[in-house]
Amino acid sequence: MTFRSLKSWLMPVISQHFLSRSRLLALREKAEIKRSAQQRPHVLHFFHELEEPYSQLLAQAVPLLQDKYAVSVVQHVVGAPDDSAVPERDKLKAYSQQDAARLAKQYGFQWPPSSPSTPIQVGKEARLTSHRLRKKWGHYLGATLYYEGEWYWGIDRLHHLEDRLHGLGLSKKPRMPSDAERSHLFFTPQYQSLGHVPEGTSIDFFFSLRSPYSAISCAKLFPWAKDNGVQVNLRYVLPMVMRGLPVPAEKRKYISLDAAREAFVQNVPFGRLNDPVGKPTERGMALIPFAQMHELAEEFVMSFMLGVWSEGLDAGTDAHLKIIVERCGLHWQAAKDILKSQSNEQHWRAVAEQNRQALFALGLWGVPSFKFEDTAVWGQDRFWVIEKALHDRFDLPPSH
Repeated sequence: MTFRSLKSWLMPVISQHFLSRSRLLALREKAEIKRSAQQRPHVLHFFHELEEPYSQLLAQAVPLLQDKYAVSVVQHVVGAPDDSAVPERDKLKAYSQQDAARLAKQYGFQWPPSSPSTPIQVGKEARLTSHRLRKKWGHYLGATLYYEGEWYWGIDRLHHLEDRLHGLGLSKKPRMPSDAERSHLFFTPQYQSLGHVPEGTSIDFFFSLRSPYSAISCAKLFPWAKDNGVQVNLRYVLPMVMRGLPVPAEKRKYISLDAAREAFVQNVPFGRLNDPVGKPTERGMALIPFAQMHELAEEFVMSFMLGVWSEGLDAGTDAHLKIIVERCGLHWQAAKDILKSQSNEQHWRAVAEQNRQALFALGLWGVPSFKFEDTAVWGQDRFWVIEKALHDRFDLPPSH
């Protein structure tokens, strides 16, 4: 058995266990048993990067959590993350201001935030201590909450924390049956029905075949677009790591665990994965133009995502790529011929680079990202911004 085939066989088995919901719940239960045995109170650890917009929003959210749940909060002031964790720091700095303003409006927070009457003063040594603690516990960013073994970044993941705290019986006010829909302070993004939109309405979808968040987006976006008569323009790009950008171990681990949580609440199959980095992704991208020619591009992309992120298929092998190709209605022998075509490789690589440059021109750099007319957002948890832009553009009833 070759190294490639051994790795290909082991990875789906290991990932299925590591990312399973049962393992997450078991770890939570174990953490609570340990906390209780040590007679420790319920404490949220807030890693606060003072000048960073997402931290400033989270600082406004924390008191709301404390009002609703029987928890205390310990604040750890940290500095900016390492360069390896933030490959496009200048773009993030500019985008986060715009994104924070949208989030503040959505949740009723103040933006820009008012300055505290007594500014927080933290020495270099204290920040370094907080940085070490954050790294020890397994994260790399500010604007994060840590509770008993699990991380929650920004206000976008607080719905996971709320579910956990409520399950522990920490809600100060019992949840009533009539409160089921809006019992959370923070919501799980859901794709909403638009109703009628004009024919020809389209959005751009920037994605990578190696992005777990892109895989989650595909599973929700493609059916939504079909139901609402919206055309999706596929804008595929090479993954960051295949463009020479480093991804720290803490980041890789958090993203995989977080994607599994997000997939679970959105009812998207996920977890039995076979990382398509390298040749598997290149082979998948090489077949997107072929699928587009046969008007089966969405079907192929969805088949590929399902295969590598939830079925453990190795797209680097002919046997598994054949499954991905044929079940979406494409002809395998023709696909094999396309994979050998040098002109096709030159074409898809050029298109991927054009898409990357277009993404950068929007002030974005990560995937999945979406664009409708003048509105562009990054993240599978930001699609509600696109929905709102569509509602506003066509004077449709509000989705929230």
